[in-house]
Amino acid sequence: MAHVQADEPLIGPNAVIQTAAALTALCGREAAQRVFAQAGLSRYLTVAPAAMLPLREVAALNASLAQFLPPERAAAVAAEAGRRTADYLLANRIPALAQRALRLSPRWLAARLLLRAIAANAWTFAGGARVRGCVTGGAAVVEIDGGATDACGCLWRQAVFQRLFAALVNPDAQARAAGCRLGAAPCRYEITLTPQEGRPPCTPPPCTQT
Repeated sequence: MAHVQADEPLIGPNAVIQTAAALTALCGREAAQRVFAQAGLSRYLTVAPAAMLPLREVAALNASLAQFLPPERAAAVAAEAGRRTADYLLANRIPALAQRALRLSPRWLAARLLLRAIAANAWTFAGGARVRGCVTGGAAVVEIDGGATDACGCLWRQAVFQRLFAALVNPDAQARAAGCRLGAAPCRYEITLTPQEGRPPCTPPPCTQT
């Protein structure tokens, strides 16, 4: 692991582990080696990281991904890495009983509970950024203030959220990043639920609010 500076934002290792897996699966081992080498992270292809990583390493990997691959292929890799990250969370971090309870709950309630869990475990995908959530009339909203806003990172998080909400709230859930790819702050993700089952609209509090 790289030297970590004091107060440096960290992120969970799946941001790298699942990108390596997705890149290898979609583009081959040679492409993965070139992308990771360009980012200065070849060591992680030999020994997968087991601890929190500096957010700058993930930013470097995403930049290398975007530089080395055509935009459509880079987007596909980022999305597949996000789905794999969500699958890891479902298999290892969210207890089976909790998953069952969410699936049996009204969708607006399941969405609120899942948003609470996402905010409590923001280190997994947000690199120490501040995370807020809200269930509006027909959507769940996640705001991330302070994380990386590169296109691949945004697509990765979008895929994580879509997979989690589809698995635990509504199989037809659809997520999209609103403004994130333009570097807007905060980065906003909107996950469409079932409108008729939503509560009245609310406005998520600003991510900078204490």
